[in-house]
Amino acid sequence: MDSTAIRFASLGSGSKGNGTLVASGGHCLLVDCGFTIKETERRMARLGLTPADLSAILVTHEHSDHMSGVGPLARKYRLPVYLTPGTLRARDIGTLPHTELIEGHQPFAIGDIQVTPVAVPHDAREAAQFVFRACGRSLGLLTDLGTITPHVESHFGDCDALVLEANHDPMMLAQGPYPPSLKRRVGGAYGHLSNQQAAGFLQRVGCERLQHLVVAHISEKNNSLPLAQAALSDAVEQVRNCIFACQQEGFDWLTIDPVE
Repeated sequence: MDSTAIRFASLGSGSKGNGTLVASGGHCLLVDCGFTIKETERRMARLGLTPADLSAILVTHEHSDHMSGVGPLARKYRLPVYLTPGTLRARDIGTLPHTELIEGHQPFAIGDIQVTPVAVPHDAREAAQFVFRACGRSLGLLTDLGTITPHVESHFGDCDALVLEANHDPMMLAQGPYPPSLKRRVGGAYGHLSNQQAAGFLQRVGCERLQHLVVAHISEKNNSLPLAQAALSDAVEQVRNCIFACQQEGFDWLTIDPVE
């Protein structure tokens, strides 16, 4: 693994389980784990790693598709877990080998990787997304939020690479199988970003700096790849590399070119 750059990959992205790997300087972090131990090991092996290679697990929020596998994996591999106090209180995940409580605005470091938690509006106790900095570059992970606030935009508007949610198409959500209460939650201010919200954010901040854009957390019931691609097509014209993550395969390792 190249220790002179930020690399990132996904174990899977969607309502059936999430996990993102971020690596630099000999350290590898797993952001969220919504899979069983066996499935996490299988998906990491596909990317050339085992959980023993991890330095820590970071948790964005307590929903099962992001947190169900955190406790078991941390206990088996004796991994520290970084999460907000609200996320820790929101779900009983049992005794952890080592817990690091973080705040939604206070940066911290794991090895050479500086991590900035960013509070986001989501229907969870104390949700946070993350910006990672190393080698003079930055990577933003921005999923599971219902609104792009000025606070969010200020942190994620100048990243060199970005994993961005485009969860649903509003028409598909409205006409889809979810009950009305769930439709209101998903499409509300504390739910998930639509294709159009994601596109609007990219148009406001510009994409000239982005080496990689990964469109993620695409709903299998309330969105489609063609709809997401069409909604984002104008916004991503200047992105060097744009890919769409899937639930089953996530995406393979991407490398952010270091500062020369």
